[in-house]
Amino acid sequence: MADKDKGLLLDIRNLRMEATAYPPDGPPHDIVIVDDVSLTLKRGKVLGLIGESGAGKSTIGLSSMGYGRGGVRITGGEVILNGRDILKGGSRQLRKLRGKEVCYVAQSAAAAFNPAHRLMDQVIEAALVHGVASREEARKRAVVLFEKLGLPDPGGIGERYPHQVSGGQLQRAMTAMALCPEPDLIVFDEPTTALDVTTQIDVLAAIKEAIRETGVAALYITHDLAVVAQVSDDIMVLRNGQTVEVGETAQIIHEPREDYTRALVSVRSIEHKEKKPAPKPLLSVDGVTAAYGGRGGVAVLKNVSLQLSPGQTLAVVGESGSGKSTLARVITGLLPPYEGEVHFAGRQLAPALAQRSRDDLRELQMIYQMADVAMNPRQTVRNIIGRPLEFYFGMRGAEKERRLAELLDEIEMGEGFADRYPAELSGGQKQRVCIARALAAKPQLIICDEVTSALDPLVADGILKLLLNLQKIENVAYLFITHDLATVRAIADSIAVMYQGEVVRYGTKSEVLSPPFDDYTDLLLSSVPEMEIGWLEKAIASRRMESAGN
Repeated sequence: MADKDKGLLLDIRNLRMEATAYPPDGPPHDIVIVDDVSLTLKRGKVLGLIGESGAGKSTIGLSSMGYGRGGVRITGGEVILNGRDILKGGSRQLRKLRGKEVCYVAQSAAAAFNPAHRLMDQVIEAALVHGVASREEARKRAVVLFEKLGLPDPGGIGERYPHQVSGGQLQRAMTAMALCPEPDLIVFDEPTTALDVTTQIDVLAAIKEAIRETGVAALYITHDLAVVAQVSDDIMVLRNGQTVEVGETAQIIHEPREDYTRALVSVRSIEHKEKKPAPKPLLSVDGVTAAYGGRGGVAVLKNVSLQLSPGQTLAVVGESGSGKSTLARVITGLLPPYEGEVHFAGRQLAPALAQRSRDDLRELQMIYQMADVAMNPRQTVRNIIGRPLEFYFGMRGAEKERRLAELLDEIEMGEGFADRYPAELSGGQKQRVCIARALAAKPQLIICDEVTSALDPLVADGILKLLLNLQKIENVAYLFITHDLATVRAIADSIAVMYQGEVVRYGTKSEVLSPPFDDYTDLLLSSVPEMEIGWLEKAIASRRMESAGN
């Protein structure tokens, strides 16, 4: 109880976590995931855990619940919560504290909710299971939380099913689910990474307000320093499962001591000189209207027209649900439009993928957001990149090996990676392999769908520089789908801003990013987090003043 008197809630000492690796060409062996990490967290405080993919952030966060996912084991150290080492209590004691003393908010709210049950039943479940409140008390508490978190219709939204609310609303409902049992600690694991900037700012503000009003302590896991600067009292920087630096937020942001932290803080937008549009476009989307379910469905794209020049980059930006990815599906033939046409390299593309020629398929490639699920885990890098070389060009033997080596050099990895499997690569390396696979087809256009949004700033910066360099070498055009305005500024030649299925602003980068702005573009630009303490409060206050003025 002495720890409670001091206000100390969580004390992790010399934590070590391991997993067993099963390489395809060798015996199983143990690998260290977290190596001798210690941290403390006081009641009512927020500690940000930041670092690149694979740094151990989520693994450490889950250890505060005595849990290791994916076969990860806690093999050393202590996890002291409320004055007791939870690693010594056994599985029964762990079940008692999970969902009561400590709760977890995952990155993907859509995957965290059962689609067959109403929101309210899921939000109050932990409070009922642990006997924290009666059903009526829990429902009242949930409605209060819905209101604090800025959800519409707080009294009625709980009767909806998960698919009947937006991504941002579902993320806030998951925060309410974590707060409902009134835990001492919440682990926020990248809760805004998958959200567009306009939704992210609302969710961040709601989370910060809820933490302040309830007095709950939190571990906030993210790879975005600008985000963590808005919610954390202190920051721990991690790399390769080890602590790099710990300090107050202001010190980490303004006076970092370690080289790696300085590199994270100093990532700046890439200088890319905007190119003028060419007289003849490579891609032309003309008056496209499309709906899932065909003409009788609700239109997701409405009379969309835009053009992309050879060797240039068109950024398509907008919030979740604006139609960005649907536009990509239309261009690639996965969703035939019921009005309008798509022209590519001087010819009209058939609406449906099955009707397109092999050249159509080869010249128009796509790179996806999640490299993890875009590659067969049982194939080596050699096979993954080599498949399009065989399929499109019939390459075999020495010719194929020469081209494979060229592609690995272009993505700055080298032949040493050819016989590795995806599981043996970092997040950034996996994305580079996906880029090489697309380039293997010698395309004229690559559609990049949020290819850096899941990467930490340093790795994302490297991927963007690589893409720009490859554009100079191969003269390939990019249609870059993103909700990250910093990425847009870094790489775009032209920009299309989408809102509710329509293009609301379109032109060269300098035109679109220069005032006067329409209301939606102004909202997008003002919602990009800055690495400045207090930025969130200023941004919210500015929004309220604008709303009051209108």
